[in-house]
Amino acid sequence: MAKRVSLLAAVVAVLCAIAGVVLCEGGVMVPPQLRIVPSPKLAEFTAGQTGATWRAAQITAADGIALRAWLFQPRVANGKGVILLHGVVDSRQGTLGDARILLRQGYTVLTPDSRAHGESGGVIMSYGLREVDDVRRWAEWLAQQEGVRELFGLGHSMGASILLQAVGAGVPLRALVADCPFVTFHDVAYDRIGGILGIRPLARLLLWPAIEPAFLYARLRHGLNLYRASPLDAIRHARVPVLLIHGVEDANIPVDHSRQLQAANRRLAQLWEVPGAAHVAAIATEPAEYERRVLAWFNGK
Repeated sequence: MAKRVSLLAAVVAVLCAIAGVVLCEGGVMVPPQLRIVPSPKLAEFTAGQTGATWRAAQITAADGIALRAWLFQPRVANGKGVILLHGVVDSRQGTLGDARILLRQGYTVLTPDSRAHGESGGVIMSYGLREVDDVRRWAEWLAQQEGVRELFGLGHSMGASILLQAVGAGVPLRALVADCPFVTFHDVAYDRIGGILGIRPLARLLLWPAIEPAFLYARLRHGLNLYRASPLDAIRHARVPVLLIHGVEDANIPVDHSRQLQAANRRLAQLWEVPGAAHVAAIATEPAEYERRVLAWFNGK
């Protein structure tokens, strides 16, 4: 009997380890077939709609990979530049709806591809651990462009979570809009996988044997301590106004994530919960109100 129990325990341990490896690799790598290559025709269309000009931009990250973006410059600049960051398994073209809103109001807009996405280099994403320095470098680059005196940020999902960590680390943005961010990567791992499997209320109990090994594997294999990917810690130290936007019907990252983030810094963070909106769908569900709130936030109203 004891041998059978030991054998069963060994089998379970091996299965958990395998599950951890699979979850980790799937969580930090975008399969080549799912990588979205942004189309210059969409940049041209956006510029034509708004009377702006555009060009490709590139900088080098700390680890030597190339980071690529589009820079849009409005017909008449208002002195404000905005970094737009997309979500996971997306690219810079996913932020062009926001770009059109901002360009019409005179904002200079930078739309980077996050590392391991679009045309940027790298094969591993780290949900903020490495991306924060990427944002810092883009901010320094954007501040040197003609007509830019102040910097702002707007991000969706992973991009929102990265920008929150960036302002927590002192990247000089004057204000931030974060659409559907996660509170910590550790928390969203349980919520996301639990949601997919339909066991979210019991996710902490049932998924622990797979998710915790995945975090350990990420540390050992890729040098990523994903426990430290924490917008929650960052917002506690943020010194800039943060507008959190979250769809009440978000099935990917539950709205409670933004509620926790607001509670961590009520002095500077406000939350707009959007009824009927799914994940990063506020711009489609309430387009006029979305535009009004974003512009008012950046204008300090």
